[in-house]
Amino acid sequence: MKISFCCTGTKAAPWVDALRAALPQASIDEWRPGAAQADYGVVWAPPQQFLDEQPGLKAIYNIGAGVDALLELKLPPQAMVVRIDDGGMAVQMAEFVCHALIRHFRELDVYEAEIAKGQWSYRKPRDRSEFPVGIMGLGVLGQRVAQAVRQFDFPVLGWSRSPKMLEGVRCFSGEAQFDEFLSATRVLVCLLPLTPDTQDIMNRRTLSLLRPGAYVINVARGGHLVEEDLIPLLDSGQLAGATLDVFRTEPLPAGHRFWQHPKITVTPHTSARTLREETVAQIAGKIRASERGEPIAGVVDRQRGY
Repeated sequence: MKISFCCTGTKAAPWVDALRAALPQASIDEWRPGAAQADYGVVWAPPQQFLDEQPGLKAIYNIGAGVDALLELKLPPQAMVVRIDDGGMAVQMAEFVCHALIRHFRELDVYEAEIAKGQWSYRKPRDRSEFPVGIMGLGVLGQRVAQAVRQFDFPVLGWSRSPKMLEGVRCFSGEAQFDEFLSATRVLVCLLPLTPDTQDIMNRRTLSLLRPGAYVINVARGGHLVEEDLIPLLDSGQLAGATLDVFRTEPLPAGHRFWQHPKITVTPHTSARTLREETVAQIAGKIRASERGEPIAGVVDRQRGY
C-alpha cells in the first residue's frame, strides 16, 4: 500500500512521520512531480498536476473538513473523496462561536471600547431568551456548536438541507423552511459547506429577514457572504454586528472596509484548525477500514459538494 502526501502550505515531514507511525505497513512519502503511483492521497490544496499524475488513486483524504476547493479540480473519476469528520476541530469551533456569541450578548465589546476611553459604566443585563441562536449547517461541527450553545441556555435553532432531529434544537430544513428559520433567529451562525446552492446564501434579502438587531457569525467560508451587502445593513442598524473568520479573499486585503468597521470583528481564519494527531489517527483508521472492505464515514458526495 502506497500513500502520497501532498499538502500545499503545510510542513510535510511531521505529517509523513505521523502517518508512517500510524500505518507502519504502508509506504508513505511526500509527493514530488514524477513520483510513482500511489493507492491513496492525503491532501490539502493539491496542485492539479498531482491529480493528473495519480490517476489510479483509490481515495483522496482531505485533511480539512471543507472540500470546496478540492472539488473545483479535475479529480480521478473512480477516487473516493473523504473529508475529516472532526480532527479536533469541533470543540475549537464550539469555543470560538460561544466566545463570539457571549461577547456580543454580554456587550463585552462595548465595555472594551468604553474602557479604552477610561470610562467606568454598566450595561443593563439582557434576556437570553430574546437571543435565539440559529445555526446553518448541522453536520459534525454544527451539532457540536449547537450542543455547546445550549449549555448557556440560549434558544437554539438549526437549519440543514435535509431534516435533522437534535435534542433541544428547533430544527428546520430545506428551502421551504429557510425564511421561517431566519425570521426566528437573532444570532446567525454559518457552518454550511460551500456549494453552488450555498454560495452567497447570506445576502441583503436573507440577512434582512433576521430579527432586528441581529448578529452574524461566519466561520464557514467567505463565499457564503455577499460582502458588499453586509455593511449597509450594519450602518442602518438592521444588524447589530458581525464576527467574521472567513473571507472571499484571504488574507483579507489591506484597506478592506471590514478591517476598520466598528461593528465587525475580524479574525484570520482561525476558528478551528486541523490538529495533526487527531487527523492522522482518523485517516489511518479509515484507510485500514477501507482496505478491509468496510464502509467509512466522511465520503463526499461530489454532486452535493459535501
